[in-house]
Amino acid sequence: MDTALLLKALLIGVVEGLTEFLPISSTGHIILIQDLIGFEGPPGRVFEIVIQFGAVLAVCLVYWRKLISTLLGLFREPVATRFAVNVVIAFLPAAVIGVLAKDYITAYLFNPWTVSVALILGGVAILAIEKFAGRGEVESVDEFTPLLALKIGICQVISMIPGVSRSGATIMGARVLGVRRAAATEFSFFLAIPTMLGASVYSAYKSASELSGSNWALIGIGFVAAFLAALVVVRGLIAFISRHGFAPFAWYRIVLGFLMLGLLLAR
Repeated sequence: MDTALLLKALLIGVVEGLTEFLPISSTGHIILIQDLIGFEGPPGRVFEIVIQFGAVLAVCLVYWRKLISTLLGLFREPVATRFAVNVVIAFLPAAVIGVLAKDYITAYLFNPWTVSVALILGGVAILAIEKFAGRGEVESVDEFTPLLALKIGICQVISMIPGVSRSGATIMGARVLGVRRAAATEFSFFLAIPTMLGASVYSAYKSASELSGSNWALIGIGFVAAFLAALVVVRGLIAFISRHGFAPFAWYRIVLGFLMLGLLLAR
């Protein structure tokens, strides 16, 4: 297999892992980098979606105690049951809309222009929410109600526009709904698990007949790279946003968006 192609897959996997849980859009970064380095991976976006699940597995490792206690307490302990139900409820809106609109979104919105504009607008939205949302009253994911989870799930639907950011949409949506930064970020972590697992299985199933051995090698390299890079981010993100908030990510989005627009216009 072409060494250059393997290195490109490795690079994209690292970028995915570093950006998946930050409110800066991992999908947007992947689209921009693929365009810049000329990477064409396996068909049907299966490469991008499966490496995103690699990043999500980092959450499973870091929060394994919470996940195990939830599974063991399911239908026996009210807190564990409510938490699991809330994650499922929050997952459903994006799952339904994703199945219905996936082909349209992929065909018309997956391009560097959409990503650049979404990065800028999303950055402005984060700055506004950070300024006006207040501290928040909900301190823990165990305090979430089913209605709150549903509203956050509806916010996640917006992230289907590349460049918006799944974590950004869910975290900022939760902040507007009165959730504190740390709890909003943690719930975004947990919500990523069924969201990306479902997307990975669905995408792999749809594209299985088109994948070759070399394609699976690219997917494997990107998957491992994304997992390892995400471990670094997940372990440090809560502490970072507790000290600095989300404004640094907002300014990063705005600068990157304008930079990419400039490069696109200069072509």
